[in-house]
Amino acid sequence: MVVDKTVLVVGAGPTGLLLSAELCRRGVKCHLIDAEPAPLPWDRATVVHPRSLEIFESLGIIQPLLDAGVKQRVVRIHSAGTLLGEIDLSSCGSRYGFNIGISEELIEAILTEYLHQQGGKVIRSASLVDLEEHVDHLIASVRRNGTIEQLSVRWVVGCDGYHSATRKLARIEMTGHDIAKPWAVFDATLSGWAQSYEGNHAYLDEIPVILTALPQQRWRVYLQPSAPGSDLLVDAASTIRRYRSEIGFEDVTNPCRFHCHSKVATNFRASRILLAGDAAHVCSPSQGHGMNSGLQDAFNLAWKLALVCKGRCAPTLLDSYDVERRPVAEAVVASGDAFEQALGMKIPSERETRNEKLRAVFADPAPRHHEAVAEAELDINYSNSPIVMGDVNESLPPGDRLPDAIPTYLDDMEAPMLHELCNRTGHTALIIGSSSVPVEQLEQLERTIGSHSNTSLIESTSSLASRSDNQGEHKRITPAGASQLGVGGITLLVIRPDGYVGLRADHDHLKALASYQAMLLSG
Repeated sequence: MVVDKTVLVVGAGPTGLLLSAELCRRGVKCHLIDAEPAPLPWDRATVVHPRSLEIFESLGIIQPLLDAGVKQRVVRIHSAGTLLGEIDLSSCGSRYGFNIGISEELIEAILTEYLHQQGGKVIRSASLVDLEEHVDHLIASVRRNGTIEQLSVRWVVGCDGYHSATRKLARIEMTGHDIAKPWAVFDATLSGWAQSYEGNHAYLDEIPVILTALPQQRWRVYLQPSAPGSDLLVDAASTIRRYRSEIGFEDVTNPCRFHCHSKVATNFRASRILLAGDAAHVCSPSQGHGMNSGLQDAFNLAWKLALVCKGRCAPTLLDSYDVERRPVAEAVVASGDAFEQALGMKIPSERETRNEKLRAVFADPAPRHHEAVAEAELDINYSNSPIVMGDVNESLPPGDRLPDAIPTYLDDMEAPMLHELCNRTGHTALIIGSSSVPVEQLEQLERTIGSHSNTSLIESTSSLASRSDNQGEHKRITPAGASQLGVGGITLLVIRPDGYVGLRADHDHLKALASYQAMLLSG
């Protein structure tokens, strides 16, 4: 039997759930399958970074995440019995100046409920076993309950992890290496702990240990064991008690060992097959970027795939997914490799040199801020993407994320920030004028752009005047906010559904907008 669906998503982890829900929200028929008969009761990932929190906010499901998790406001790095330095996430530049500590199975539960709200569901005990490519569709063979069901789909997205059947069927290779030293993990309560429960603590000692905060004053403890058969609690305690001799591990659950890999797929797209999450890239667990990178893959891909599925843009638009996201994956993998190398230093003189370098980084405000931005995953931009264009401006160039903390009205705490004016599913045109620009000129440009909304990709339009007073009814932005964006006369910003600047036009606004939309439509 052949069932017609637009998109088959393989794998119902966080990446597959988010992608499927976003496609359903945009009216795309989506079939989500997972080989497991039920959601996993426990999983290792635990940190949701600020950029991912912004994504959850845009989906309208940030509050369940905040309610279920614990805020991790600081990251502290230790070695040789001393504190080397710390990262204060309140300085990262996001409206969420903290990570959220929450176990992955709870994230999946929140995303599953969101998927159900969009009319989607997970088909379980279903495994992809074959893909047959045709000119304008694929036939996917899915084994479920001992029988093979055939699905006719236009696109397949593999979100099915490191051992991805989708990737293998697409004949896409992964390059990289296995991480030589295994990791281990367990959950515990720490008796004798006197510090804050809102942080992560890394101990770069002979046996590296990383503590990540969980709700109810629990911790997820990651470590690289001393030997294959060693006692994990003894290993972890031998490091932690160099700093706090009174620390003990209580109520220990879910101890396990695991091997990691440092690899990236050679392509994230092969014709009508795409990869996301661990199917596309895997990295060291030491920095907590794996699950977050997958969520951002899904958020980047969903709006593009929806435009293609609905016939509004050419399929070549999807090439930009590989161009934008694969370099991010490569950077995350390289960063994880560097951290693994730093952890693996055994010669005392090498470790001391490493520690001195880290002390210098944390003592200098500039690199310390850079570390906060990187931890928050806000150092990502798509300036080299083929689908961003416009005037280069050092304050906010095309391909950058629209920054936070830019109020749209003066002296009004209830007024939205600039990002809150952006459409959740489509492109938004923001017209921003300096204090020298008459409001009437902004309104005319807004009307002109809005009058073509039925035939364009722009789903909402707002104009803002830079004013130092509260006079008039027109939307306003503070002069400081306009300056932060580099606005001198009139600037048109087209914000993509993922919050990044697709177009910046400081002049010839309508011509630039027409060129931008033509580029997207043609792919």
